[in-house]
Amino acid sequence: MLYREAGQYKTTYAADMAVFPLWQDRLLIAVCLFVGFVVIPLTGNDFLLNAVMIPFLVFSLAAIGLNLLTGYTGLLSLGTGAFMGVGAYACNKLTTLFPNVNILLWLIASGLFSAAIGTAFGLPSLRIKGFYLAVATLAAQFFLEWCFVRIPWLYNDSVSGAIQVPLRTAFGVPITGATASATTRYYVTLSIVTLMTYLASNLVHGRIGRSWMAVRDMDIAAELIGIRLLPTKLLAFAVSSFYCGVAGALLVFVWYGGAEAEVFNINQSFFILFMVIIGGLGSLLGSFFGAALIFILPIVLRTVPPHLGIPLNGATAEHVTDMVVGALIILFLIVEPNGLARLAQILKQKLRVWPFPY
Repeated sequence: MLYREAGQYKTTYAADMAVFPLWQDRLLIAVCLFVGFVVIPLTGNDFLLNAVMIPFLVFSLAAIGLNLLTGYTGLLSLGTGAFMGVGAYACNKLTTLFPNVNILLWLIASGLFSAAIGTAFGLPSLRIKGFYLAVATLAAQFFLEWCFVRIPWLYNDSVSGAIQVPLRTAFGVPITGATASATTRYYVTLSIVTLMTYLASNLVHGRIGRSWMAVRDMDIAAELIGIRLLPTKLLAFAVSSFYCGVAGALLVFVWYGGAEAEVFNINQSFFILFMVIIGGLGSLLGSFFGAALIFILPIVLRTVPPHLGIPLNGATAEHVTDMVVGALIILFLIVEPNGLARLAQILKQKLRVWPFPY
């Protein structure tokens, strides 16, 4: 009785393929947007915005990028961290060379450089796949890491070898730098993530998304029905890298305020991959679920036990976090390989027939 499709007729193909075909879905999305844009900024403090919400949104965007490649196209990548780094260093150079341009434009445009690099390293995907493609993207990870350290031009010949984020404004409001407020940076991140999530949802529901999923399910059969494998796979690499590049630019310029090359190492790539696995492959909602669990769970483990009178120092909390996350990954791979998104789908199915047994 809570989630019914009865009476919601679809008379056109466009209505049937709509991103949110049911009014219950549209209402839920409206509530989530209201909470994100109104409730959290009004009720949350700087710690909630800086340490929880902004990084959660950034990692969700990176997880969406990897999910488009791995979950929807079936191409495994271990170079997500490096592609995020390309976006961050590209944004650094763009803001240096063109300081008077709106920083919001460069945060988005930096993803184009990451898309170009991702497309170049995606060329082997026509000949190899599976483990061998993962090794090829791993090579991209190590090569780009080497570039971040060995090419001083990328970090403006800084003595520290790190990206130093300057003060930049948009419409007279500080967006980056020490004077930018947490609320402003949160709104910028939330707006970009919301827009790019909507674009990704339209992509996967359209012709491009169906081509990606056909390649994922069986690439030979997809080629037989007329799908060109090389353009389809390269487009998946380009779009995925674009999303990761924008996430990397937000990571440095909006959250960290500066970063070294070590931020974009192989651990970051695995970090994003675990989010996609736990959240659910082939699900945009699962990307948010995975980012929430992987990133917010350690914060909860560090803050809640001391308030309950349980002594837990920093090192112990980190070890407990690693064990819990590792156990969750194994649990989901065994019990529910489709992740948290599948559990949400099961809940929706149960609501369709409630109060009758399922």
